[in-house]
Amino acid sequence: MDPMGVGVIGTGDISDVYLANLSRYPRIVRLVAAQNRTRPKAERQAVRYGIGTVHDTVEELLADPQVELVLNLTPPEAHAPINIAALSAGRHVYSEKPLATSLEDARRTLDHAHDLGLHLGCAPDTWLGGRAQTMRDLIDSGEIGEVTAGVATIVYPGLEWFHPSPFQSYRADVGPLADIGIYYVSMLIALLGPVRQVAAMGKKTFDERTAHYGPIAGRPIPVEVETHVSASLEFEQGAVVTLLVSTDVPDSQLPRMELYGTRGTLCMPETEPMAGPNTFGGPLWIRTLDDARYKDIPRPAPTPWTEAENRHRFNETDFGADPSVPRINSRGIGLVDEVLAIAEGRPMRCSGDLACHVLDVIESIYASSRQRRFVEVASSCRRPAPLPADFPGPQV
Repeated sequence: MDPMGVGVIGTGDISDVYLANLSRYPRIVRLVAAQNRTRPKAERQAVRYGIGTVHDTVEELLADPQVELVLNLTPPEAHAPINIAALSAGRHVYSEKPLATSLEDARRTLDHAHDLGLHLGCAPDTWLGGRAQTMRDLIDSGEIGEVTAGVATIVYPGLEWFHPSPFQSYRADVGPLADIGIYYVSMLIALLGPVRQVAAMGKKTFDERTAHYGPIAGRPIPVEVETHVSASLEFEQGAVVTLLVSTDVPDSQLPRMELYGTRGTLCMPETEPMAGPNTFGGPLWIRTLDDARYKDIPRPAPTPWTEAENRHRFNETDFGADPSVPRINSRGIGLVDEVLAIAEGRPMRCSGDLACHVLDVIESIYASSRQRRFVEVASSCRRPAPLPADFPGPQV
């Protein structure tokens, strides 16, 4: 196959890891054009990653005949309008998460892609990493029996302590669920399939927070959305999973994600800060009924968890030791899969259908919390195929 020409719109902080990773797939993608609201940022990234053309406007980039697929790394409020414009220009799209800041706009974008026969992909792609794909292997092989329940938690003091731009996490149209919790919801759906209904409660603990990191330290952050949300998700396959997303927790021995089967448990621990399902690799623990201490009375001392053998690539170390690229990121493999799916005529994994269902689940959680009732999730999606063992790794 000839490599597909990719034009990136938005060359801010997150673009480094995308461009570094994608530049390692020269036989699949070519980084041909860049555009940013401030041209110097686009020029710096173009020099750094060998991007030949810098455009002043989105319209110029979309008119560039080299661009076959648009990588949209703009802020969330710009996702829907730019994605729709790119599709209208006949370009495939891969968007940063969330697909849009409202379910209505996400559905409009998805419908537009379907009508035009174009591919629409969306982050997160962290569930394509080695740890989650090993979980998928163990689930599909029946190693832990039928998955009946689980728990997924992300609790911390808030993005304002370590992020250069934490504001979207507290805006009404994004919030912690669509900013951070989306990694957990996406991974659960990728592992278990679509969600049928939800029940939730939430609260907004503070009306205003303060930035503590970088040049914006000291700035007030208005809070427009619930910042502590506890939800129960019933999946179409029958499992009931508890989801806890909170930016109101000073410290905890959480987070982690666990899935409970009829014969055993899978545990995805966070062994370092912010290294849960929002990352590609790390340890995965398993304990089956043969190892569990609860079957015996009196209970013996707990046996150690067994670390599951990672059976896949994209487990933190594939992309070398460039200190400018966060080692917990292999972001962009979802886009690589999209390009291969186009060439091979098969469904892509990080699809717009999946992203739209994820956003539907998130909006249903908010609706359940505010209305104090169970909420049926209107949409569904296919459970994406697992990543094959021969999926290409970095080529340079």
